[in-house]
Amino acid sequence: MCPYVSNFGWLLEDPICHEQDNLYGERTEISDSIGILHCPSSQIQAGNSNESLYFDGDLKMVKKVNHNASERDRRKRINTLYSTLRSLLPVADQRMKLSIPSTVSRVLKYIPELQKEVERLLEKKENLVAKISKQENSIQYYRKQRRTADHRSSVLAVSANRIGDRDVVIQLSKLKIENGSFSEALLQLEQEGILILNASSFESFDGRGFYNLHLHVQGNQAIDVEILKEKILLLYEKREEILV
Repeated sequence: MCPYVSNFGWLLEDPICHEQDNLYGERTEISDSIGILHCPSSQIQAGNSNESLYFDGDLKMVKKVNHNASERDRRKRINTLYSTLRSLLPVADQRMKLSIPSTVSRVLKYIPELQKEVERLLEKKENLVAKISKQENSIQYYRKQRRTADHRSSVLAVSANRIGDRDVVIQLSKLKIENGSFSEALLQLEQEGILILNASSFESFDGRGFYNLHLHVQGNQAIDVEILKEKILLLYEKREEILV
């Protein structure tokens, strides 16, 4: 601004100076615009390149973080699997805190040992089953023999005497005799060619039954008193078992 003094003593603005200032400002803006238009393209490209490098750096950092996280998860899963595998080993091996290669080696060695142990246990099981089955058969046989012995022990007296070439007298005493079973036993004797010539019986006051049998052997059968006595007992026992 170029002030000057008026006649009244006031400072007045110089219009010429004001116009010069406006002109100077316009020239400055134009020169700045021209400077931007004439700015070398290499400088603009350099700015864009810096921004691209910064973006690429961030992308690589994200990829690296994701890769590290995936690797941690993978190692964690592997460690869990090896820990589970190690837990299958015997307690003594678990306490040793084996490394991963040692764990794998021990497991490969332990598998055949387990297979042999399984085979041994299966064989032991088969032997036990066979032994139990044999014992059960023995128990059944013993019970049968016991029943036979008890049955025979209930026969107080069985005697057989020959009274001729073909005749035998059988005397039998038992605590209790079922008439049906005894009659069927006698019928079986007749079917085998042994006739009953005479039979008598009576019962004592304590319930014991006494039987006298006069038997005649037909044909050419050899007479063996002991065999005949045993045959009568077996026939009677067989008939009683059928009735039971």
